[in-house]
Amino acid sequence: MLSTIRRLAAALLVALLPALAWAQVEVSFYYPVAVGGPITKIIDGFAADFEKENPGVKIRPIYSGSYQESIAKALTAVKSGEPPVTSILLSTDMFTLIDEDAIVPFDEIAKSADDQAWVKSFYPAFMENSQTGGKTWGIPFQRSTIVLYWNKEMFKEAGLDPNRPPANWGEQLEYAQKLTKRDAAGKVTQWGIQIPSSGFPYWLFQALAIQNGVNLMNAAGTETYYDRPEVIGALQYWVDLARKHKVHPEGIVEWGTTPKDFFERKMAMMWTTTGNLTNVRNNAKFDFGVAMLPAGKQRGSPTGGGNFYVFKKSTPAQREAALKFIKWITQPARAAQWGIDTGYVAVRPDAFDTPAMKQYVAGFPAAAVARDQLPYAKAELSTHDNQRVTKALNDGLQAALTGTKTPEQALKDAQREAERLLRPYRR
Repeated sequence: MLSTIRRLAAALLVALLPALAWAQVEVSFYYPVAVGGPITKIIDGFAADFEKENPGVKIRPIYSGSYQESIAKALTAVKSGEPPVTSILLSTDMFTLIDEDAIVPFDEIAKSADDQAWVKSFYPAFMENSQTGGKTWGIPFQRSTIVLYWNKEMFKEAGLDPNRPPANWGEQLEYAQKLTKRDAAGKVTQWGIQIPSSGFPYWLFQALAIQNGVNLMNAAGTETYYDRPEVIGALQYWVDLARKHKVHPEGIVEWGTTPKDFFERKMAMMWTTTGNLTNVRNNAKFDFGVAMLPAGKQRGSPTGGGNFYVFKKSTPAQREAALKFIKWITQPARAAQWGIDTGYVAVRPDAFDTPAMKQYVAGFPAAAVARDQLPYAKAELSTHDNQRVTKALNDGLQAALTGTKTPEQALKDAQREAERLLRPYRR
Protein backbone atom coordinates (compact mmCIF):
# COMPACT_ATOMS: atom_id res chain seq x y z
CA MET A 1 0.00 0.00 0.00
CA LEU A 2 2.79 2.40 0.98
CA SER A 3 4.67 1.74 -2.24
CA THR A 4 1.50 2.42 -4.22
CA ILE A 5 1.09 5.78 -2.47
CA ARG A 6 4.71 6.61 -3.17
CA ARG A 7 4.34 5.75 -6.85
CA LEU A 8 1.21 7.93 -7.05
CA ALA A 9 2.98 10.79 -5.30
CA ALA A 10 5.94 10.51 -7.65
CA ALA A 11 3.65 10.44 -10.68
CA LEU A 12 1.80 13.50 -9.38
CA LEU A 13 5.07 15.34 -8.82
CA VAL A 14 6.22 14.58 -12.36
CA ALA A 15 2.89 15.81 -13.71
CA LEU A 16 3.18 19.01 -11.71
CA LEU A 17 6.77 19.79 -12.62
CA PRO A 18 5.94 21.88 -15.73
CA ALA A 19 3.45 23.92 -13.75
CA LEU A 20 5.88 24.35 -10.88
CA ALA A 21 8.59 25.45 -13.27
CA TRP A 22 6.19 27.87 -14.91
CA ALA A 23 5.22 29.23 -11.53
CA GLN A 24 8.79 30.28 -11.02
CA VAL A 25 8.93 32.54 -14.10
CA GLU A 26 9.59 36.15 -13.18
CA VAL A 27 9.71 38.85 -15.83
CA SER A 28 11.69 41.89 -14.73
CA PHE A 29 10.45 44.90 -16.63
CA TYR A 30 12.26 48.25 -16.85
CA TYR A 31 9.81 51.09 -17.31
CA PRO A 32 11.04 54.64 -18.02
CA VAL A 33 9.51 56.96 -15.47
CA ALA A 34 11.36 59.18 -13.06
CA VAL A 35 8.72 59.67 -10.38
CA GLY A 36 5.62 57.88 -9.14
CA GLY A 37 2.19 59.01 -10.24
CA PRO A 38 -0.62 58.09 -12.59
CA ILE A 39 1.59 56.24 -15.10
CA THR A 40 3.13 53.94 -12.48
CA LYS A 41 -0.34 53.14 -11.13
CA ILE A 42 -1.51 52.21 -14.64
CA ILE A 43 1.53 49.97 -15.25
CA ASP A 44 1.20 48.35 -11.80
CA GLY A 45 -2.47 47.74 -12.58
CA PHE A 46 -1.61 46.11 -15.91
CA ALA A 47 0.95 43.86 -14.20
CA ALA A 48 -1.54 42.81 -11.51
CA ASP A 49 -4.31 42.12 -14.04
CA PHE A 50 -1.97 40.03 -16.20
CA GLU A 51 -0.83 38.00 -13.20
CA LYS A 52 -4.45 37.23 -12.27
CA GLU A 53 -5.01 35.82 -15.76
CA ASN A 54 -1.59 34.12 -15.81
CA PRO A 55 -0.85 32.87 -12.29
CA GLY A 56 2.36 31.21 -13.41
CA VAL A 57 4.04 34.51 -14.27
CA LYS A 58 5.28 37.33 -12.05
CA ILE A 59 5.69 40.72 -13.77
CA ARG A 60 8.09 42.93 -11.81
CA PRO A 61 8.02 46.57 -13.03
CA ILE A 62 11.21 48.46 -12.19
CA TYR A 63 10.84 52.22 -12.59
CA SER A 64 14.16 53.16 -14.06
CA GLY A 65 14.11 56.95 -14.41
CA SER A 66 14.07 58.93 -17.65
CA TYR A 67 14.54 57.30 -21.04
CA GLN A 68 18.20 58.34 -20.95
CA GLU A 69 18.66 56.88 -17.47
CA SER A 70 16.80 53.71 -18.46
CA ILE A 71 19.00 52.90 -21.46
CA ALA A 72 22.12 53.58 -19.38
CA LYS A 73 20.87 51.25 -16.62
CA ALA A 74 19.85 48.59 -19.12
CA LEU A 75 23.24 48.56 -20.84
CA THR A 76 25.03 48.51 -17.48
CA ALA A 77 22.87 45.56 -16.45
CA VAL A 78 23.71 43.78 -19.73
CA LYS A 79 27.44 44.18 -19.03
CA SER A 80 26.99 42.89 -15.47
CA GLY A 81 25.12 39.84 -16.75
CA GLU A 82 21.82 40.72 -15.07
CA PRO A 83 19.69 42.63 -17.58
CA PRO A 84 15.92 42.85 -17.32
CA VAL A 85 13.87 40.35 -19.27
CA THR A 86 12.03 43.14 -21.09
CA SER A 87 12.06 46.90 -21.09
CA ILE A 88 10.42 49.87 -22.68
CA LEU A 89 13.19 52.00 -24.13
CA LEU A 90 13.18 54.61 -26.86
CA SER A 91 12.48 53.32 -30.34
CA THR A 92 15.62 55.23 -31.33
CA ASP A 93 17.70 52.99 -29.03
CA MET A 94 17.17 50.08 -31.44
CA PHE A 95 20.51 50.31 -33.26
CA THR A 96 22.41 50.80 -29.99
CA LEU A 97 20.80 47.72 -28.45
CA ILE A 98 21.57 45.68 -31.57
CA ASP A 99 25.19 46.88 -31.66
CA GLU A 100 25.58 45.93 -27.97
CA ASP A 101 24.14 42.46 -28.72
CA ALA A 102 21.68 43.12 -25.91
CA ILE A 103 18.35 42.07 -27.43
CA VAL A 104 16.77 39.30 -29.44
CA PRO A 105 14.58 39.91 -32.49
CA PHE A 106 10.93 39.07 -31.98
CA ASP A 107 11.20 36.80 -35.02
CA GLU A 108 13.00 34.29 -32.77
CA ILE A 109 10.20 34.15 -30.19
CA ALA A 110 7.02 35.19 -32.05
CA LYS A 111 6.92 32.27 -34.46
CA SER A 112 3.29 31.13 -34.70
CA ALA A 113 0.88 32.37 -37.35
CA ASP A 114 -1.00 34.24 -34.59
CA ASP A 115 2.25 35.84 -33.41
CA GLN A 116 3.15 36.93 -36.92
CA ALA A 117 -0.30 38.42 -37.51
CA TRP A 118 0.12 40.33 -34.24
CA VAL A 119 3.48 41.81 -35.36
CA LYS A 120 1.78 43.03 -38.54
CA SER A 121 -1.10 44.66 -36.62
CA PHE A 122 0.74 47.88 -35.67
CA TYR A 123 0.77 51.17 -37.56
CA PRO A 124 3.51 51.06 -40.24
CA ALA A 125 4.81 54.48 -39.15
CA PHE A 126 5.65 53.06 -35.73
CA MET A 127 7.29 49.97 -37.19
CA GLU A 128 9.84 52.10 -39.10
CA ASN A 129 11.68 52.52 -35.78
CA SER A 130 11.07 48.91 -34.78
CA GLN A 131 12.43 46.93 -37.72
CA THR A 132 15.73 46.82 -39.58
CA GLY A 133 17.61 44.26 -41.63
CA GLY A 134 14.41 42.31 -42.25
CA LYS A 135 13.87 41.66 -38.52
CA THR A 136 11.52 43.05 -35.88
CA TRP A 137 13.49 44.20 -32.84
CA GLY A 138 10.91 46.27 -30.98
CA ILE A 139 7.16 46.33 -30.42
CA PRO A 140 5.51 49.79 -30.23
CA PHE A 141 3.80 50.71 -26.98
CA GLN A 142 4.39 54.19 -25.58
CA ARG A 143 4.37 56.05 -28.89
CA SER A 144 3.66 59.59 -29.93
CA THR A 145 3.94 62.28 -32.56
CA ILE A 146 4.29 66.03 -32.20
CA VAL A 147 1.08 68.05 -32.43
CA LEU A 148 0.06 71.70 -32.20
CA TYR A 149 -1.92 72.93 -29.20
CA TRP A 150 -3.56 76.36 -29.20
CA ASN A 151 -5.52 78.55 -26.83
CA LYS A 152 -8.89 79.27 -28.45
CA GLU A 153 -9.61 82.21 -26.16
CA MET A 154 -6.39 83.93 -27.23
CA PHE A 155 -7.29 83.29 -30.86
CA LYS A 156 -10.64 85.06 -30.34
CA GLU A 157 -8.94 88.02 -28.62
CA ALA A 158 -6.54 88.35 -31.59
CA GLY A 159 -9.38 88.32 -34.12
CA LEU A 160 -8.53 84.80 -35.33
CA ASP A 161 -10.98 81.99 -35.92
CA PRO A 162 -10.65 79.93 -32.71
CA ASN A 163 -11.49 76.73 -34.57
CA ARG A 164 -8.99 77.20 -37.40
CA PRO A 165 -5.36 76.43 -36.56
CA PRO A 166 -2.55 77.54 -38.89
CA ALA A 167 -2.35 75.22 -41.87
CA ASN A 168 1.18 76.09 -42.99
CA TRP A 169 4.38 77.88 -41.97
CA GLY A 170 3.24 81.20 -43.41
CA GLU A 171 -0.01 81.14 -41.43
CA GLN A 172 1.81 79.98 -38.32
CA LEU A 173 4.04 83.09 -38.47
CA GLU A 174 1.09 85.36 -39.30
CA TYR A 175 -0.94 83.98 -36.38
CA ALA A 176 2.02 84.18 -34.00
CA GLN A 177 2.52 87.86 -34.89
CA LYS A 178 -1.12 88.61 -34.07
CA LEU A 179 -0.96 86.58 -30.85
CA THR A 180 2.23 88.12 -29.43
CA LYS A 181 1.46 90.86 -26.91
CA ARG A 182 3.73 93.52 -25.43
CA ASP A 183 3.28 96.01 -22.59
CA ALA A 184 3.86 99.76 -22.79
CA ALA A 185 7.60 99.25 -22.29
CA GLY A 186 7.75 96.77 -25.17
CA LYS A 187 8.21 93.72 -22.93
CA VAL A 188 6.49 90.60 -24.21
CA THR A 189 3.62 89.51 -21.98
CA GLN A 190 2.30 86.78 -24.28
CA TRP A 191 4.27 84.84 -26.87
CA GLY A 192 2.66 83.77 -30.11
CA ILE A 193 4.35 80.37 -30.19
CA GLN A 194 6.83 78.15 -28.33
CA ILE A 195 8.73 75.19 -29.73
CA PRO A 196 10.82 73.60 -26.94
CA SER A 197 14.55 73.33 -27.54
CA SER A 198 15.77 71.49 -24.44
CA GLY A 199 15.33 67.81 -23.66
CA PHE A 200 14.52 66.68 -27.20
CA PRO A 201 15.48 69.58 -29.51
CA TYR A 202 16.38 67.19 -32.36
CA TRP A 203 12.84 65.75 -32.25
CA LEU A 204 11.03 69.05 -32.55
CA PHE A 205 13.47 70.15 -35.24
CA GLN A 206 13.05 66.92 -37.16
CA ALA A 207 9.41 67.87 -37.72
CA LEU A 208 10.52 71.12 -39.36
CA ALA A 209 13.06 69.29 -41.52
CA ILE A 210 10.47 66.72 -42.68
CA GLN A 211 8.03 69.53 -43.42
CA ASN A 212 10.71 71.15 -45.55
CA GLY A 213 11.16 67.94 -47.54
CA VAL A 214 14.04 66.00 -45.94
CA ASN A 215 14.25 63.46 -43.13
CA LEU A 216 17.44 63.58 -41.12
CA MET A 217 18.84 60.07 -41.69
CA ASN A 218 18.64 56.94 -43.83
CA ALA A 219 16.73 53.80 -42.83
CA ALA A 220 19.91 51.82 -42.17
CA GLY A 221 21.06 54.32 -39.54
CA THR A 222 24.41 54.89 -41.24
CA GLU A 223 23.95 58.38 -42.74
CA THR A 224 22.65 61.76 -41.63
CA TYR A 225 21.64 64.75 -43.74
CA TYR A 226 22.05 67.57 -41.26
CA ASP A 227 23.62 69.98 -43.76
CA ARG A 228 21.16 69.62 -46.63
CA PRO A 229 19.87 73.02 -47.83
CA GLU A 230 16.30 72.06 -46.89
CA VAL A 231 17.43 71.19 -43.36
CA ILE A 232 19.34 74.46 -43.00
CA GLY A 233 16.23 76.29 -44.25
CA ALA A 234 14.12 74.55 -41.60
CA LEU A 235 16.46 75.71 -38.84
CA GLN A 236 16.50 79.23 -40.27
CA TYR A 237 12.69 79.31 -40.00
CA TRP A 238 12.87 78.29 -36.32
CA VAL A 239 15.61 80.81 -35.52
CA ASP A 240 13.76 83.58 -37.35
CA LEU A 241 10.61 83.07 -35.26
CA ALA A 242 12.60 84.34 -32.29
CA ARG A 243 15.40 86.56 -33.57
CA LYS A 244 13.81 88.17 -36.61
CA HIS A 245 10.06 88.11 -36.01
CA LYS A 246 10.13 88.27 -32.17
CA VAL A 247 7.11 85.96 -31.77
CA HIS A 248 9.00 83.18 -29.97
CA PRO A 249 11.30 83.43 -26.92
CA GLU A 250 14.99 83.74 -27.78
CA GLY A 251 17.47 81.18 -26.55
CA ILE A 252 16.49 77.80 -25.10
CA VAL A 253 12.84 77.03 -24.41
CA GLU A 254 12.56 74.34 -21.74
CA TRP A 255 10.78 71.11 -22.65
CA GLY A 256 9.39 70.55 -19.17
CA THR A 257 8.01 74.04 -18.62
CA THR A 258 6.37 74.50 -22.03
CA PRO A 259 3.03 72.91 -21.01
CA LYS A 260 3.12 74.94 -17.77
CA ASP A 261 3.63 78.16 -19.78
CA PHE A 262 0.63 77.14 -21.88
CA PHE A 263 -1.54 76.57 -18.79
CA GLU A 264 -0.41 79.92 -17.37
CA ARG A 265 -1.37 81.69 -20.62
CA LYS A 266 2.19 82.83 -21.31
CA MET A 267 1.85 81.75 -24.96
CA ALA A 268 -0.89 80.98 -27.43
CA MET A 269 0.48 78.05 -29.46
CA MET A 270 2.89 75.27 -28.55
CA TRP A 271 4.46 72.28 -30.22
CA THR A 272 4.78 69.27 -27.97
CA THR A 273 4.12 65.56 -27.79
CA THR A 274 0.66 64.09 -28.05
CA GLY A 275 1.75 62.34 -24.84
CA ASN A 276 0.88 65.66 -23.13
CA LEU A 277 -2.74 65.43 -24.30
CA THR A 278 -4.19 64.14 -21.04
CA ASN A 279 -2.00 66.58 -19.09
CA VAL A 280 -3.35 69.51 -21.15
CA ARG A 281 -6.93 68.29 -20.89
CA ASN A 282 -6.67 68.05 -17.10
CA ASN A 283 -4.83 71.33 -16.48
CA ALA A 284 -5.80 73.87 -19.17
CA LYS A 285 -8.52 76.07 -17.64
CA PHE A 286 -9.55 77.38 -21.04
CA ASP A 287 -10.86 76.07 -24.32
CA PHE A 288 -8.01 74.66 -26.38
CA GLY A 289 -7.52 72.99 -29.75
CA VAL A 290 -5.22 70.26 -31.02
CA ALA A 291 -4.16 69.92 -34.65
CA MET A 292 -1.61 68.36 -36.95
CA LEU A 293 1.54 70.42 -37.27
CA PRO A 294 1.43 73.15 -39.93
CA ALA A 295 2.85 72.16 -43.29
CA GLY A 296 5.96 73.57 -44.93
CA LYS A 297 6.44 72.06 -48.36
CA GLN A 298 4.48 69.13 -46.91
CA ARG A 299 2.98 67.91 -43.66
CA GLY A 300 5.13 65.87 -41.35
CA SER A 301 6.20 64.84 -37.90
CA PRO A 302 8.59 62.26 -36.56
CA THR A 303 7.13 59.50 -34.47
CA GLY A 304 8.47 59.23 -30.96
CA GLY A 305 8.36 57.25 -27.77
CA GLY A 306 9.13 53.77 -26.60
CA ASN A 307 9.17 50.16 -27.71
CA PHE A 308 9.19 46.87 -25.88
CA TYR A 309 12.48 45.00 -26.25
CA VAL A 310 13.36 41.49 -25.03
CA PHE A 311 16.88 40.97 -23.71
CA LYS A 312 19.15 38.20 -24.96
CA LYS A 313 20.29 36.91 -21.54
CA SER A 314 16.74 35.90 -20.59
CA THR A 315 15.78 32.22 -20.43
CA PRO A 316 13.46 30.61 -23.01
CA ALA A 317 10.70 30.49 -20.34
CA GLN A 318 11.20 34.18 -19.55
CA ARG A 319 11.08 35.10 -23.23
CA GLU A 320 7.88 33.13 -23.66
CA ALA A 321 6.35 34.84 -20.63
CA ALA A 322 7.53 38.29 -21.80
CA LEU A 323 6.03 37.70 -25.24
CA LYS A 324 2.75 36.66 -23.64
CA PHE A 325 2.72 39.85 -21.54
CA ILE A 326 3.63 42.13 -24.47
CA LYS A 327 0.91 40.56 -26.64
CA TRP A 328 -1.57 40.91 -23.76
CA ILE A 329 -0.81 44.58 -23.04
CA THR A 330 -0.94 45.58 -26.73
CA GLN A 331 -4.30 43.97 -27.46
CA PRO A 332 -6.79 46.45 -29.00
CA ALA A 333 -8.83 47.11 -25.84
CA ARG A 334 -5.76 47.70 -23.67
CA ALA A 335 -3.98 49.75 -26.33
CA ALA A 336 -7.13 51.87 -26.50
CA GLN A 337 -7.34 52.26 -22.72
CA TRP A 338 -3.67 53.18 -22.54
CA GLY A 339 -4.23 55.91 -25.15
CA ILE A 340 -7.28 57.21 -23.27
CA ASP A 341 -5.52 57.22 -19.89
CA THR A 342 -2.23 58.77 -21.03
CA GLY A 343 -2.64 60.65 -24.31
CA TYR A 344 -0.16 58.44 -26.13
CA VAL A 345 -1.26 57.12 -29.53
CA ALA A 346 -2.94 53.74 -29.47
CA VAL A 347 -0.40 51.77 -31.51
CA ARG A 348 -2.66 49.71 -33.77
CA PRO A 349 -5.59 50.70 -35.99
CA ASP A 350 -8.08 48.25 -34.48
CA ALA A 351 -7.69 49.97 -31.09
CA PHE A 352 -9.64 52.86 -32.58
CA ASP A 353 -12.48 50.47 -33.45
CA THR A 354 -13.08 49.50 -29.82
CA PRO A 355 -16.25 50.85 -28.16
CA ALA A 356 -14.23 52.67 -25.48
CA MET A 357 -12.05 54.51 -28.00
CA LYS A 358 -14.98 55.32 -30.29
CA GLN A 359 -16.82 56.86 -27.36
CA TYR A 360 -13.73 58.75 -26.22
CA VAL A 361 -12.97 60.23 -29.64
CA ALA A 362 -16.62 61.17 -30.15
CA GLY A 363 -16.48 63.24 -26.96
CA PHE A 364 -12.91 64.43 -27.41
CA PRO A 365 -11.99 64.59 -31.12
CA ALA A 366 -8.48 65.86 -30.29
CA ALA A 367 -7.63 62.29 -29.31
CA ALA A 368 -7.65 61.28 -32.98
CA VAL A 369 -5.33 64.03 -34.25
CA ALA A 370 -2.07 62.14 -33.72
CA ARG A 371 -3.55 59.05 -35.39
CA ASP A 372 -4.66 61.13 -38.37
CA GLN A 373 -1.15 62.56 -38.67
CA LEU A 374 0.49 59.11 -38.90
CA PRO A 375 0.22 58.92 -42.73
CA TYR A 376 2.56 61.95 -42.80
CA ALA A 377 4.89 60.68 -40.06
CA LYS A 378 8.46 59.48 -40.47
CA ALA A 379 10.81 57.46 -38.32
CA GLU A 380 12.38 59.39 -35.47
CA LEU A 381 16.10 60.18 -35.79
CA SER A 382 17.87 56.91 -35.08
CA THR A 383 21.34 55.79 -36.10
CA HIS A 384 24.19 53.66 -34.91
CA ASP A 385 25.97 55.37 -32.00
CA ASN A 386 22.68 57.23 -31.69
CA GLN A 387 23.28 59.19 -28.53
CA ARG A 388 26.44 60.85 -29.80
CA VAL A 389 25.09 61.39 -33.34
CA THR A 390 21.99 63.00 -31.89
CA LYS A 391 24.04 65.06 -29.43
CA ALA A 392 25.98 66.54 -32.36
CA LEU A 393 22.69 67.80 -33.80
CA ASN A 394 21.35 69.00 -30.44
CA ASP A 395 24.54 70.98 -29.83
CA GLY A 396 24.23 72.55 -33.29
CA LEU A 397 20.59 73.47 -32.78
CA GLN A 398 21.28 75.12 -29.47
CA ALA A 399 24.23 77.03 -30.92
CA ALA A 400 21.97 78.41 -33.66
CA LEU A 401 19.06 79.18 -31.33
CA THR A 402 21.31 81.04 -28.89
CA GLY A 403 22.99 82.96 -31.71
CA THR A 404 26.52 81.62 -31.28
CA LYS A 405 26.48 80.10 -34.79
CA THR A 406 24.50 80.65 -37.95
CA PRO A 407 22.10 77.84 -38.85
CA GLU A 408 24.33 76.92 -41.79
CA GLN A 409 27.53 76.73 -39.75
CA ALA A 410 25.84 74.92 -36.87
CA LEU A 411 24.46 72.19 -39.12
CA LYS A 412 27.64 71.80 -41.17
CA ASP A 413 29.58 71.28 -37.94
CA ALA A 414 26.97 68.78 -36.71
CA GLN A 415 27.11 66.86 -40.00
CA ARG A 416 30.90 66.70 -39.89
CA GLU A 417 30.79 65.17 -36.40
CA ALA A 418 28.00 62.73 -37.35
CA GLU A 419 29.98 61.53 -40.38
CA ARG A 420 33.02 60.93 -38.18
CA LEU A 421 30.95 58.87 -35.73
CA LEU A 422 29.13 56.86 -38.40
CA ARG A 423 32.13 56.12 -40.63
CA PRO A 424 32.87 52.73 -38.95
CA TYR A 425 29.30 51.54 -39.60
CA ARG A 426 29.45 52.18 -43.35
CA ARG A 427 32.15 49.62 -44.05
